Amino acid sequence: MSAGRTEGRARKEGDRVARSRHHSARAEHHQPAYGRETYGDSYDPYDDPHAGDQLRGGGFDQGGDPYAGGRPRRRRRRRGPRVFGAILVVLLLVVAGAYFYLDSRLNREAVLVDYPGRVADTPGTNWLIVGSDSREGLSKAEQRELKTGFASGRRTDSMMLLHYGSGGSSLISLPRDSYVPIPGKGRNKLNAAFAFGGPQLLVQTVEEATGIRIDHYAEIGFGGFVGVVDAIGGVEMCVKDDIKDPKAGLDLKAGCQTLDGGQALGYVRTRAYARADLERVENQRQFFAALMKKAASPGTLLNPFKSFPLAKNATSNFLVDDGDHLHHLVRMMWAMKGVSGGDGVTTTVPIGGGGSAAGVGSYISWDKAKASKLFDALKQDQPIPKDVIQKK
Repeated sequence: MSAGRTEGRARKEGDRVARSRHHSARAEHHQPAYGRETYGDSYDPYDDPHAGDQLRGGGFDQGGDPYAGGRPRRRRRRRGPRVFGAILVVLLLVVAGAYFYLDSRLNREAVLVDYPGRVADTPGTNWLIVGSDSREGLSKAEQRELKTGFASGRRTDSMMLLHYGSGGSSLISLPRDSYVPIPGKGRNKLNAAFAFGGPQLLVQTVEEATGIRIDHYAEIGFGGFVGVVDAIGGVEMCVKDDIKDPKAGLDLKAGCQTLDGGQALGYVRTRAYARADLERVENQRQFFAALMKKAASPGTLLNPFKSFPLAKNATSNFLVDDGDHLHHLVRMMWAMKGVSGGDGVTTTVPIGGGGSAAGVGSYISWDKAKASKLFDALKQDQPIPKDVIQKK
């Protein structure tokens, strides 16, 4: 009886152990890999979570699952930033190349040279802008058409002092018949300084007569002037009265109109006025400011059919000091645009009277007190007093 119970308990214990082992084997066989548990099945925290990984290996599938096997998929890199960067570099190289090309076309001459007792540097920036009667670049037929004559060489036809700084911008005409002391030559007309010693002596004469140091120099002849005006499609001017001057090849009716290069040249050269040279310098100043305003306008700068011909004509026809560059001319043009837009002052040196002298002919003289007041304001980079601004 005792032996029978003992044998029965042994069989039951054996069946229980067998069932337990069978259950464990099934659980191990169906245990999912790490990350793919089926939450409805029993979970043993002591099982190896990477058992399935060891059976499959550590490959990558096409979907990027590090446990699914297969080769990795390559990421596509964005090409947009690279393309944009390449285009930007090319544009910068083109702009830089164009700048140096145009800068190299400027005609240069050693104009602003030192001399004993030269005027000390003054605040602000001062340009001496000269229009010469050089016929260089014009054919004989063009000289006949434009009524320029056939004289060789070059002489000053107009002179203007451009100043800009903290005191504002101003454009002052220096009449060519102004009677001033010329270093080493005595007193004579201002344009005689150019005839005696070229732009160097002219600059020295202006500096000593005004007390203002010239920082930049720009000169343009007849041919260059015509080319620049035509390059931008002409310049609109409002003519007060009819002007007919056969000597300048000019025949204009009163009113606002666009002047082409030939008409513009006649307009700034004619002296067919009651006040002769004094009214002529007013027209020169007015026209030059309008020319620079149009040249610096978006309609010109953003139009390659105007901006490129303008740049080529201007750089090949301007004569500058050997220390001047293209960016100086651009800054000058921008200052002129401000003057013509009403943000500055345009005037003529105050005139005191006139006279004549042997070997000189008729001349005009400056009003010493008012002229000194005007130039003192520029020397100190201050606004020009209203009482010395010449009324038209």
